[in-house]
Amino acid sequence: MNEYTESVKINNILTLRGLLKKMPPFCSDYLRGIATSTSPRTQTGYCRDIYTFLQFIVSCNPLYQSCQIKDIPLQVLEELNSSDIDEYMEFLNYYEFDGIVYKNGESAKARKLSALSNMYSFFNKRQIVKNNPLNAVRRPKLHEKAIIALDQEQVFDLMDAVETPKNMTDRQKKFHNLTVDRDRAILTAFLGTGMRVSELAGLDVTDVDFNNQTFRVIRKGGNEAYIYFGDDIRDALSYYLGYPDGSSDVDSNSNTDTAGSDNENAANLAQAPRSLLLKEDNPDEPALFLSLRGNRMAVRSIEVMVKKYCTMINTNKRITPHKLRSTYGTALYRETGDIYLVAEVLGHKDVNTTKKHYAQMNNENKRRAANIVQLKKDRDADV
Repeated sequence: MNEYTESVKINNILTLRGLLKKMPPFCSDYLRGIATSTSPRTQTGYCRDIYTFLQFIVSCNPLYQSCQIKDIPLQVLEELNSSDIDEYMEFLNYYEFDGIVYKNGESAKARKLSALSNMYSFFNKRQIVKNNPLNAVRRPKLHEKAIIALDQEQVFDLMDAVETPKNMTDRQKKFHNLTVDRDRAILTAFLGTGMRVSELAGLDVTDVDFNNQTFRVIRKGGNEAYIYFGDDIRDALSYYLGYPDGSSDVDSNSNTDTAGSDNENAANLAQAPRSLLLKEDNPDEPALFLSLRGNRMAVRSIEVMVKKYCTMINTNKRITPHKLRSTYGTALYRETGDIYLVAEVLGHKDVNTTKKHYAQMNNENKRRAANIVQLKKDRDADV
């Protein structure tokens, strides 16, 4: 686990602790109980969703309207019935708390119901709470969404937009000249590996292995994995890092290097696009992709960068880093037809997740299979 991944984990832990200060003690008991099997990020998500449920309790339940959220007793879980949960589902459509209006679609409601269900199951298994009103509640029906991905021409247009951007002011062009090689490497990495934006943001220079052409990434859940990359990514990264021969071996003590080549390597590194982004007060920044301030690019900054270029191409699709991930997954599945390979490369723990996302493409394969055997002789061939 690199320094960035560790810092993200610590920030999630601190966020979770801050949220728990506003919640009843039984919520802390629950989240401590699942700490060994879930990440701090997952726990934080559960905590926020349960907090929404507690907001509903103090807003709509006459018995607790004068109660502070942190003072709600565990007894409330025993008192609720399935009608209360149905009312909660309706509440989630539109509600206001502390002057802020909230709305939830079907997927958000399903997630919040899942968080509540998990908490009930936890206390049921420990025989602390006997009641579970969610057993009698029908879950929200989730409608399948079509895969949003760029076609091949749009991929070409996107990469062209990096080289020749449109409608930029002189000031924007100045900054673009500093980041064009970085941006090219980022988009190439997304489109050539399908990695998550959080995985890309967490990359250090030392996570790139040019000899084996792999990235070392930390997947969701904290597992370390190696992602292979192709020649296009190798070339883009080599230029960005100042390794024109596609190798990071610039050891001046190597017996195969001459003094002249050593000096040339040092000059390449000093003038490399990444080196030009480094700042004097932070010359040892380990991050692979740097902002104009010389530090690690944040996930949000990468998302903004992707959006900037996607607005320059002719598409009505709302393109995000995740859609670039879908573009890779779509291309890989069309090329191989191997859903298990797609799941493994994309880092899906459950292949059913992959099947759900690419079910539409699987139907296309089934249609082609229906005509795979020719039943009638082609008469034109005899003419």
